[in-house]
Amino acid sequence: MVALRLGFSAIVLLAVARPRFRGHGRNDWLTAIAFGVALASMNALFYEAIARIPLGATVTIEVLGPLVLSVVMSRRAVSWLWAVLAFAGVALLGQGSFGSLDPLGLVFAFTAAAVWAGYILLSARTGGRFPRLDGLAIAMTIGAILALPLGIASAGPAMFRPDILLLGAAVAMLSSTIPYALELVALRRLPSATFAILMSLSPAMATIAGLLLLGQTLTVVGVVAIALVIAASIGAVRTASRTPGGDTLPNPVDEL
Repeated sequence: MVALRLGFSAIVLLAVARPRFRGHGRNDWLTAIAFGVALASMNALFYEAIARIPLGATVTIEVLGPLVLSVVMSRRAVSWLWAVLAFAGVALLGQGSFGSLDPLGLVFAFTAAAVWAGYILLSARTGGRFPRLDGLAIAMTIGAILALPLGIASAGPAMFRPDILLLGAAVAMLSSTIPYALELVALRRLPSATFAILMSLSPAMATIAGLLLLGQTLTVVGVVAIALVIAASIGAVRTASRTPGGDTLPNPVDEL
């Protein structure tokens, strides 16, 4: 599924963006390549994690990446309060999912969290170095090239069944093409610290979707958890908006 979602997303973005491959410097290409590696890695690690531990535990652990990033990028001590508050809410949302967890699944989930933080930084840098959606289209193509051989090796001929291809195309549009494009556009207008804490709403949104669309139950503890995460997000956004120089971020690619 990782190979299909990245592959179809790359095809759509290349057709829509029609990126220019000339006129870019070495650092531009290093940024795009690193972004593509992050895209492929983040998706693969997430699927490997949910194959071994519950979805709630995986999302709860993965969202720690943006939370830690929001604290690191902030220059105000109060940001630690919002991070602790959000962490408490995320932990509550994952209650009941942390029984006996597969150690390898935990490794995949925590690694996915770290890669997600890197993805946020690289997405911001890519959006700044490439116009429109050019950088995302190039990075998605790189990610697809990396993922396709692994997808074919793991799924075999079943990967090319019409029903699987159709499902992969739908997943690509709803979970990669549209969201990643919107995130890249958002990162051109928001500080990365603000964007990172907003991404910590993912467990809360997943819980609400489960309640409204899948008929899953929501406990009182779940309501409290969602309230904690939303309160932390609002507080972090207000803090980031008052932080001088909050938009200035180091470029991890340049530092290499």
